[in-house]
Amino acid sequence: MQVIERKDVKGLPEYEKVREESRREVIALKKLRRVLLGDCVSLVFENRRTVVHQIQEMMRTERLYDEPQILHEIQTYNRLIPAANEISATLFIEVDDPNAIKATLDRMKGLDNGRSLYLRLGDLPPVFAVFEAGHSNEEKISAVHYLRFQLDAKAQEVLRSGAPAALVIDHPRYQAEAELRDGTRQQLIQDLAS
Repeated sequence: MQVIERKDVKGLPEYEKVREESRREVIALKKLRRVLLGDCVSLVFENRRTVVHQIQEMMRTERLYDEPQILHEIQTYNRLIPAANEISATLFIEVDDPNAIKATLDRMKGLDNGRSLYLRLGDLPPVFAVFEAGHSNEEKISAVHYLRFQLDAKAQEVLRSGAPAALVIDHPRYQAEAELRDGTRQQLIQDLAS
């Protein structure tokens, strides 16, 4: 998937003119790309459209007009763009009760160890998530993580075939599984083809 360049991002005045329509489109797109895993984890598969929108919203929130700052945002968010044979996602640990935040995050320590979250595609071995480093340590874990799944040719073939596909969390203190809906599967197939 091609990385985002400056020409792909509108300046604030231009973005304000199309923001409501853009938000509606991206909200609908993210519904297709979002997978709920249990009671407090969700995963949103990213693509160019979702990432450009995030950049535009960050520019708006931070009132960025300065070109070096805009370029920095683009560079920062380009890490969400999957490379060839990859799909990428943002994982959210969601807690509604402010009093439960620490306990929930403590329960999730180690989720990003490289063996707790995986894609199960048909009868293939698990495709484990590769988490971006720096979002946890032995004492704490972030509520937001960026990750990738590297899919070889066989895994991509199984995904396209319609065979059972699921996201699985198998963590000592949290287990969840969600089958990929057809709409989500089609989005991932498109991502891998671009």
